[in-house]
Amino acid sequence: MHAIDVRDLVGHPGASKFESLRDTIAGLGTELASVPEDALIAGELLLESVVEGILASGRLTGTMSLRCARCLMEFTRPFDVEFSELFAPDAAEGGDEYPLEPGGALDPEQLVRDAVGLELPFSPLCTPGCLGLCARCGGDLNLDECTCTAPEPDPRWAGLESLFTDDTNPKMERTGQQIERNQ
Repeated sequence: MHAIDVRDLVGHPGASKFESLRDTIAGLGTELASVPEDALIAGELLLESVVEGILASGRLTGTMSLRCARCLMEFTRPFDVEFSELFAPDAAEGGDEYPLEPGGALDPEQLVRDAVGLELPFSPLCTPGCLGLCARCGGDLNLDECTCTAPEPDPRWAGLESLFTDDTNPKMERTGQQIERNQ
């Protein structure tokens, strides 16, 4: 993103102007949600001079690429985010304000990253009722791709199962439905 010249606003509280944004940003995303590097992020910024610096407000729109957290299907979804942030000449690193460059310019890239980044879902779903993938065969349960024929065993019985299948246990052996003790 390019820096915006705001020399005409600095030191003139009450003055304002509009700026259009239309650019791409690389590396904006997480494991399951991202804004593609070739996708445009568009927006209108209202830049207002205030005593503390420059107040930038507006709306950003674009498209994000998502991967369902349950079935891993890829899909896209639009975003529309509003923001209102202060650019200050004395902004502390790690503070609430964005830095206003000494030459009278502001770089909106970090503001755009922060505003859009907060819109990226942590655990996106393709549909609210997504069934996900089968834990045993990996088939997509939404598409009936599961190839498992036997019902999944209840994991709470896993410890008892070893009593019946362990041939090294001299104390017990399985005969039909009953368990007899060897003396």
